[in-house]
Parts: sequence; C-alpha cells; structure tokens
Amino acid sequence: MSLDKIFLRNKFILIRDQKYLSSKKFNYKPILSLIKKNFNKKKIIIAAYYPANHEVNILKFLETIYKKKIKIALPVIGKSENMRFKLWNFREPLSINKFGVLEPKKTNKEVVPNLIMVPLVAFDAKLNRIGYGKGYYDRKLKKIKKIKENIITLGIAYSFQKCRSVPTNKHDYKLDYIFTEQGIISSK
Repeated sequence: MSLDKIFLRNKFILIRDQKYLSSKKFNYKPILSLIKKNFNKKKIIIAAYYPANHEVNILKFLETIYKKKIKIALPVIGKSENMRFKLWNFREPLSINKFGVLEPKKTNKEVVPNLIMVPLVAFDAKLNRIGYGKGYYDRKLKKIKKIKENIITLGIAYSFQKCRSVPTNKHDYKLDYIFTEQGIISSK
C-alpha cells in the first residue's frame, strides 16, 4: 500500500471526524431515482452498511426502502476475512463484529445484491475511493461483477471527502457513482 494512500486515509478520517456534526442533511431522492431508472419494477436487493465512525448516516434511507418492500443486505465479515452480504430486516437486532461494526446474524441468507452502497473515507472525480485499507469491498465487488454484470456501485460520502486524486493500483475497484449531500456524481 502506498504511503500516499495511508496519508490521505488518515487525513480524511480526521477531516470527517471534525466536520461530521456540521454536515448538511442528505436528500435521498436522487438514489431512489437512480434505482427507478436502472431497475424500474424489478425486485432488487440493496446492499448497504450500518453507519459507524462518522460515516454518512443512511438509516432514514434504509427505513424508506424497507417500507417500499425493497430487500436490504448488510456486509458480514467471515472468519477467512471474506465479506458477504446477508439479508437484514430493518427492525432486526444486529451483532457487533470484531471491528466494532454492526452486522446481521451469520445465519441470515447470503445474497448477491443489485445495488451496493459503499462507505468510504475519500474519493476523487474519477470515482476512485479510499476505504479503510483492508480491501473487503474491492475484493467483493470484483467477485460480484463476475457473476452479475449489471450491478451498480454507489459510494456514499460527504462532499468534503473529495480529494484531488486517489492513488490506485490493480486491486482497487472503481465505483459507478458517488452520492454526497450535493447529489450524485457520475463519470458518464
């Protein structure tokens, strides 16, 4: 891993921690429009995350899609350091994993989602991202893309998490979109 990436990760985690409380409210209508445009009336599964460490709080959005009968999945980290997505009922209690992150029961059904909401630390205009450095999302997104080509990956961040350029390597997965409080950023 490059020192530049480590530096940027630390810098943007600090910025996010400092600006979190003064951040703007999010309007999730652009995500609902993106879903309607790409999946229309198809039954879909949205993989999300349960917010931690000053990540964008998407719980209102998850409650909204739950009420619309859209299935929700959350990441679960397995013993082999693999990440899987497991179905989660919005009202269902969660467990704390070894990283202190909330996740559904290991017994919940594993699924392959259609839309994956990815938390991130920093991003650039080319839709590259910096995560927490373990590579879980990069590995999982590449695996899912091989079996389900029409997935959509959507990074979730505050606009202040944008940086000039994210250093990348062959293991990094480039996102399809980034969603901030200012709207959806696309490379198209």
